Amino acid sequence: MNRYIILCLASAVLLCGCKTRNEFDATGTFEAESVTISAETNGRILEFDVREGESVHAGESVCVIDSAAFVLQRRTLAAQQKALLAGKPDTQKQLGSLREQITKQQREVDRLKALVNDDAATPKQLDDATAQLRVLQSQYDATLSTLRGSSASIDGNVAVITTQMDQADYNINKCRVNAPIVGTVLTKYMQAGEFAAAGKPLLKIADLDQMHLRAYFTSDQLSRIAVGQKVKVIADFGGDETYPYEGTIAWIASESEFTPKSIQTKNSRANLVYAVKIAVKNDGRLKSGIYGEVIL
Repeated sequence: MNRYIILCLASAVLLCGCKTRNEFDATGTFEAESVTISAETNGRILEFDVREGESVHAGESVCVIDSAAFVLQRRTLAAQQKALLAGKPDTQKQLGSLREQITKQQREVDRLKALVNDDAATPKQLDDATAQLRVLQSQYDATLSTLRGSSASIDGNVAVITTQMDQADYNINKCRVNAPIVGTVLTKYMQAGEFAAAGKPLLKIADLDQMHLRAYFTSDQLSRIAVGQKVKVIADFGGDETYPYEGTIAWIASESEFTPKSIQTKNSRANLVYAVKIAVKNDGRLKSGIYGEVIL
């Protein structure tokens, strides 16, 4: 009889424990918002001193790729630009002689007009001087047009080279890889001395100070949750070790999806659920992949 009573009590305690343990509205796993940083240019990695698990600041240099080819390219372009500018015609100086001739010829025409009026010169002399003035003006206009065309062509080539120099500067800057966010280095995919290629991952960084629990709620639970709402989150570290956290609903999916096999919901018969991200301040214990429960 005593043995039967003990077994019944043990079963009752076990059932109560299971009921308490399963009093949750949704479950999920913790994840960190990570950023994969890739190389944006080709070249050998000269410096890559950050280590996995090390914290980095936004804008901090984490990797340096050889930029010698781009530096030499820029120097070549700068020399070409200087040579082009040196060959640009000085319009004012080259037209100076023609302007003096035109001014002198204009004075001659004015003088002859006065002499013709006084019958001291013939009209033919005035006509010849006027024709000569028109020739000089035509030469001036033609020379000015040629010089302007030459200057415009040189200016166009200089603009092209300037753009190429800007591109070289851009490539030089891309050889120094900076961390885009404050975070912790999770994975290094390459090491110093290896050859980086544009688009090839270098390292992964995640902000571990702020974790997110991705949980799944059924459609009948959506009316009870909203972005910005505070909820209770229970982190399960395995065995009987759990720890409560305050969480804030940061995102609710706009479309439903099928229940993942690894996720439990309050209504286990529901096939369609909505993903929800719950932001939780990390005290250093939370890791990606840890199981968590949500209590509304």
